[in-house]
Amino acid sequence: MKKNLTLLVIVALSVMACNSAKNTSNDASNAQASQITNTTWQLTKLGEMPVNQSTRQGKKIQFELNQTDQRIFGNSGCNTFNGSYTLGKGNNINFSKIASTRMACPDNKIGEQKVLNVFNKADNYTINGDKLILNDGKRSVLAEFQKVENTEKIVEKYWKLKILDGKEVQMAKNQEKERYFILKANQNKLQGFAGCNSFSGSYTLESNGQINFKNIATTMMACPDVDVDESAFLEVFELANNYTINGDTLMLNIGKRAPLAVFEAVYF
Repeated sequence: MKKNLTLLVIVALSVMACNSAKNTSNDASNAQASQITNTTWQLTKLGEMPVNQSTRQGKKIQFELNQTDQRIFGNSGCNTFNGSYTLGKGNNINFSKIASTRMACPDNKIGEQKVLNVFNKADNYTINGDKLILNDGKRSVLAEFQKVENTEKIVEKYWKLKILDGKEVQMAKNQEKERYFILKANQNKLQGFAGCNSFSGSYTLESNGQINFKNIATTMMACPDVDVDESAFLEVFELANNYTINGDTLMLNIGKRAPLAVFEAVYF
């Protein structure tokens, strides 16, 4: 009887120790992830070459890691890119399934493929104050990034549709104006234009980039000469449940999949 009791005590203590170790490990992983996720990182060095983006025209070269769904979203100078990432022990990091839009940018002075190759090659990182360094093993520094204050907001901005279902959007013949939406802070109202009809609704924002749209309604105009699939655009607001902002680029997403649509902030 005493032997059985002793055995039970040993088993219980072992389970408690195991759980404690797991909790400590999880806490360490979360602390590690919080160092680099949900932060905008702007390129300052590509290899040994300094990159000054203070006078750069157009989009900054930068990226953000979304901790919730382990996705990376960024801009390589002209095109946006996204993919997935995993964090391991010892500041190990791996990126996979990096995909990029394919807009032509003849004025872009930094080869975008060089930027994308950083994420294809990186397998570990170093944090030094507000700098993030992506490395290839112990051999070389691939790129250095500076932490920037993520002051971008999703509300009260004019978001112009750029990419829908992975395809770049063009204005249709006889289309009155571009497709866009605005989230009004007052009473959480949504308003926009779908190509022929205006639409409205409501929205809710939650932590970790969660968003939900409700009560989507449109005007009932007929536009036989405008070749626009309004239903595909409006479906984005029916399906989207999270978003990512990278500079002036907004992505509406569903779960961990590729973005449903990509928008660009326009300032008047």
